[in-house]
Order: sequence, then structure tokens, then C-alpha cells
Amino acid sequence: MVDEILSRTDDILATAQLGLDDMLSTDRTRRMSGLRNLIVFGRSVTFTLQNLSSKAEGFDEWYSAEQEVMKADSLMKYFLNLRNEILKQGKLNVSTSAHISAFSTEDIKKFPKPRNAVAFFVGDQIGGTGWEVELPDGSKEKYYVTLPSSIGTVKQTFADMPQEKFPALEGRSVEDLSSEYLEKLSALVNRAKIQFGTNVRPAGRPHLTLVK
Repeated sequence: MVDEILSRTDDILATAQLGLDDMLSTDRTRRMSGLRNLIVFGRSVTFTLQNLSSKAEGFDEWYSAEQEVMKADSLMKYFLNLRNEILKQGKLNVSTSAHISAFSTEDIKKFPKPRNAVAFFVGDQIGGTGWEVELPDGSKEKYYVTLPSSIGTVKQTFADMPQEKFPALEGRSVEDLSSEYLEKLSALVNRAKIQFGTNVRPAGRPHLTLVK
């Protein structure tokens, strides 16, 4: 039963990590849904792990010490706040900034231009770059491309972060903070496996249970 709970915890962690994969995907339309999944399922990792409370001897004492560490960790506290805002208010705010090193009309010509493209944009609300394409009904859709670092960079940060509460996180990108958050969750799961599991498998990139 203990190994079954640890395996379920692995599966939840894998889902959170798929959220990070979506964030880093070249398909920018998956970015915000990926971030939401990372935050929500990341929090579910600790919920699932706590099912060991009545199954593994000594778990409550062990987890109490782990909780104290997480409570003192500004990154873990901030992601808990984000999860609560998503579930209670449906809110997840990020801000986008673009730094252009060198860009000209000649650079624009290097990007594949789809038919009926009407404008080129850099750094939209999901951090993407590409073309606005006019559809037959007059509406517009975005066609995303990859912005080379030689031309510029686009950075997204969490908006409305209380800097006085989380000074160590100020200015760090969404990707940077999200990656570190998942690393800490993976380390927590690995410690639980070492402490309580009988079939230990590292949780760096956890396995997914296949449904047959």
C-alpha cells in the first residue's frame, strides 16, 4: 500500500512536469494551460503524499519536519499562494517584457510569413512572437515563431508578487521559478521513497502509469 501511494505521487508529479513541458513548448498557445497545470498538480503532490499518514510508520513525524522546511521556503509558499488564487479566484497573472538587441525589416523577412499575415508582433501576453493572420471572416489569429536570441529575448514574470514577502523571488522568470519548484518537489518525493518505500525509483522524471 505504501509503494502504491508513492507510485500515485509519482504520477501526479509527472503531470505537473508535463505542465512545464507545455510551458517550454514551441506551441505558445499551450503555455498558460501548462503553467496552470504545473501549479495545481504540483500542490497535489503533497496532498497525495500525505496519504501515507496512516500507512507508513513514522510518517507524521517525518512530514512535520518537511512541512517546517517548506513553510520557511519562500518559493514553496509563493506557489501555494498561486494555487489558491487559481482555484478560488481563477486568477493567474503574468507580465511580459521584451528586450530587443537588433531588429529590422530585414530580420522580419527571415521568419516564414503565412498567407494573409497583416502584422508582426514580439512578446504578446503569453510571451510569444509571430504573425497576426487575417481570416476570411475578418477575425485574426496568431501564428507563432521562435525568436532567436541574437535578435532579442522575451521574459515573463509573475505579476502582483508582494516583493516585501518574497524578495528572493523578485525579477526571476516564470520558467526559472517553475523549474526550481518542481526540482524541490522531486527531491521531497525521493526522500519519501528512501524513507518509506520498498521499491525505490528516483523521481527526477517520474514514470506515468499507463491505462490499458
